[in-house]
Amino acid sequence: MPKMHVKKGDEVVVVAGTERSKRGKVLFLSPKKQRVIVEGIKMIKKHMRKSQQHPQGAIVEREGSIHVSNVMRASEYDARAARRTGNAPVSV
Repeated sequence: MPKMHVKKGDEVVVVAGTERSKRGKVLFLSPKKQRVIVEGIKMIKKHMRKSQQHPQGAIVEREGSIHVSNVMRASEYDARAARRTGNAPVSV
């Protein structure tokens, strides 16, 4: 399996695509497919079949996956932005 530059629980920033510059926490990694699921990013609608949990059926919103090359650790992103502008990074 290829090595990933992010881990589950890391805060990341999306650096490419329609969700650019949004931040979130990594929920799931798929090293084989080189994809990650980030909290609150690339929301998709999933149509659920009737079941005991959803007697009427339902449309559920959940996170979609993003290619790992399109995310960067938030700390690295902030350091790069600070270096570009000449300001020191703000620690919280």
